[in-house]
Amino acid sequence: MALRIGVDTGGTFTDICLYDTERNELRVFKVSSTPDDPGRAIIDGVSELLRIADAGGFADISYFAHGTTVGTNALLTETGARTGLLTTRGFRDLLELARGRRPRLYDLQADKPAPLVPRDLRLEVTERVRHDGTVRTPLDEDEVRAQIRRLRDEGVEAVAVCLLYSYVLPDHERHLARWIEEEFPGAYVSLSSEVLPEFREYERLSTVVANAYLGPKVSGYLARLRERLGEKGLAARPYVTQSNGGVVSFAEAEKYPVRMVLSGPSTGVVGAARLASAAGHPDIITFDMGGTSTDVSLVQRGAPRTSSGLDLDGRAIRTAMLDIHTVGAGGGSVARLDSGGLLKVGPRSAGAFPGPACYGHGDLPTVTDANVVLQVLNPEYFLGGRMKIDPEASRRAVGTLAAELGMSIEDTAQGIIRVVTANMARAIRVISVQRGHDPRDYVMVPFGGAGPLHASRLAAELGMTTILVPESPGALSALGLLLTDVRSDFSRTAVMPLGTGGADPSAGDVAAVFAELDAQAERWFEASDIEERARGTRRQLDLRYAGQNHELTVAFPGGPVTAESVAAALDDFAAAHERAYGYANPGNPVQAVTFRVQAWGEIDARPSSSPVIGGRPEGEQPRSREVYLPELGGFHECLVYDRAALAPGTAVEGPAIIEQMDTTTLVLPGSTARVDAHRNLVIGAS
Repeated sequence: MALRIGVDTGGTFTDICLYDTERNELRVFKVSSTPDDPGRAIIDGVSELLRIADAGGFADISYFAHGTTVGTNALLTETGARTGLLTTRGFRDLLELARGRRPRLYDLQADKPAPLVPRDLRLEVTERVRHDGTVRTPLDEDEVRAQIRRLRDEGVEAVAVCLLYSYVLPDHERHLARWIEEEFPGAYVSLSSEVLPEFREYERLSTVVANAYLGPKVSGYLARLRERLGEKGLAARPYVTQSNGGVVSFAEAEKYPVRMVLSGPSTGVVGAARLASAAGHPDIITFDMGGTSTDVSLVQRGAPRTSSGLDLDGRAIRTAMLDIHTVGAGGGSVARLDSGGLLKVGPRSAGAFPGPACYGHGDLPTVTDANVVLQVLNPEYFLGGRMKIDPEASRRAVGTLAAELGMSIEDTAQGIIRVVTANMARAIRVISVQRGHDPRDYVMVPFGGAGPLHASRLAAELGMTTILVPESPGALSALGLLLTDVRSDFSRTAVMPLGTGGADPSAGDVAAVFAELDAQAERWFEASDIEERARGTRRQLDLRYAGQNHELTVAFPGGPVTAESVAAALDDFAAAHERAYGYANPGNPVQAVTFRVQAWGEIDARPSSSPVIGGRPEGEQPRSREVYLPELGGFHECLVYDRAALAPGTAVEGPAIIEQMDTTTLVLPGSTARVDAHRNLVIGAS
């Protein structure tokens, strides 16, 4: 028996997807997350799903992949390791100076985030490498060893090393790593020349510090989870998701935890892109609403857009990642009144515990409670009956807020929905309208436990006319783990002239840098045991006009580097510049800045069957319940359908509710939900 498992740990629920390759059977499952020990929910949930599916044990699992927010949460809550920094003399305060910009231009009181390394743990060493890689001032070994011992005596757990121009000449950082190992064995060491061999000193410093800060916590979590899985009988190599949408082994992730800051949402985007493309919708906007946050992303021609980094809570993180925008809006987002008496929703979340008031452990009004009050959500149970809820607790929580507002409970609940919808619409405009894309040209693909519940109203807010709800939207990120490839990204800054639009550039220097990156990719293929037939690479090049301070990334043709392939990249750059800025300067000199190679290993046995997600027997008649719909003036009798009973070709007229184990879909009046040949729900105007 060959089983493939994908597990996505969220703030409220842990989603598990099991694919039995022999039976060609796919199952999804949800359990409550255990924030105090995320691994406990994983082990218990996988064990329970294996039992329910009668699919054997952990020893029968041939592939195990995991998406986690452990690293992201540690950064956001500042609960990483006590970290020290060794840097070139004169650059001790760069982490605090950053770019010298205020977080908000016109807010003189706005504070920058506290540096992850306090000043007394940021130590300087005497050395200097020039921009061309020549050594102006050699390292003083005695001084360096003394600084290392000082950090050791201060009780740091991790050491970040960032020396000037180490992306050109990494030798000095490598010397420091060897001396740290000798003077301070057991310390987690992170070198900027390995984590981010690119220029821009502050971004490289901020990224390597974040990597070291996360290292002990992430590596400890993954090591404990790997040990537990091994005790249960797992023999296969476990994988974890990266921000780039691919997976890597636990061992590689432990070395580069900063590459996991978008581990949770990235595979959901990959899964949505694959499923929507198969259904004939290559241009989509993904809408992933979970218990704590909402993640949105834009996909064109079936390919998720990528980015070279983000600023997370005011800290620069530069690493290959999918272009995902996140806001604090989820089912557990808490509603409150601000100092002006206006209704606000999020970013504070009730999380998995105490959770929304209806869970029975807390009394804070949340988005989930608002939906329970309106009876859009089942007022008796979640998870197909496995999780009983308390609707009266929701009414009490929302009622407290209603009393402050002087409104009815139902109007207050609907107000919560309106506010959270506006928050999510702003997030989608960031990745669409603000970047020159009209959301009306795209299909919305909602997923996560709360995505389909809010999709219809969000689409109406944005003028989007088509919604595609996958068959198992509540566990799509877990399913995406079974659809994504093993992947790693390699980069190096090497600033060089590339010629002008009318010149014949020399290809020798370009070929040399790409050859170096290709060799790194080849070593990664071998270390990851990826078969020759499954290997693939893609080249990219960051280009700019001479004198510019920002680059555009363009694809670079594969195969031997020739004058023709360089000229093709220049043409692509001119076209990209025209799209981004409205003009191009074909005669201006162009510089190559950063060279990139993406390497991947294609996985076998992608799921092709429909998920088995529970529910009542096929053919059972729909039930009905009163649902509060402002479009119809108040409570209205709505038919409630079981998703498992809807065969391809079925049409459901709104208003209606479609329930399944992992989510609930709302179909508004005037809309129709049709089940396509892939068992997706396609919602559009009647």
